[in-house]
Amino acid sequence: MMHLFLEEKQVGTAALKPRNTGMSGATGAVLERSLVGLRTLSNRALAEVRAEAGLTLQRSIFSVSNFIAELSYRAGVQAELSRCIFVAEAVDPVLRLDADKDLLLSAVGRLLQNAFKFGAPNGTVVLRAYASGERIKVEVEDNGAGLSPAAAEQLFLPFTQDGANKTGLGLSIAKRSVEANAGVLSAESVLGHGSVFIIDLPRHADAADTSCP
Repeated sequence: MMHLFLEEKQVGTAALKPRNTGMSGATGAVLERSLVGLRTLSNRALAEVRAEAGLTLQRSIFSVSNFIAELSYRAGVQAELSRCIFVAEAVDPVLRLDADKDLLLSAVGRLLQNAFKFGAPNGTVVLRAYASGERIKVEVEDNGAGLSPAAAEQLFLPFTQDGANKTGLGLSIAKRSVEANAGVLSAESVLGHGSVFIIDLPRHADAADTSCP
């Protein structure tokens, strides 16, 4: 039922895109950004409700490259609004994951949102994914102020703060979403040199299968 509602949300916002309203230029661009933001928030909220409720995973085999491309489109809108530079590095097209895609989209989306919010003013946020042996790593890197070792250890606890960085529930929910997919979420940070959030997931065994979306 929830998955169906998610799909309806996605179709509903797609139907309202500027190309269907006849608008163009600045007005169309503003509407497009608003709709992408609305879809991102609704999809993330539904995925997080599923993670919190401990519902059964909706697993599928999917392309990591396409997964990053989907995230990049949404992140580009956030970057523009946050006045940041966003870079999505190229991904090996053979890489596949067997996981709950919606939960992972929500988790990485949270990390990107955190990077745009707490990174350096007019800074750069980088999204990358690559194979590491039998694992796949997805990383979100910013060049913000970074965190102390003590703060990094507390980062995934609910409602923790380090100076201006108030994480709320977002990162703790992201951690649970990753762990539900047999993954690990960690952070590496150095004061004055930014942070890297790392999602470590099992690589789908049949990497040669190119039939997945």
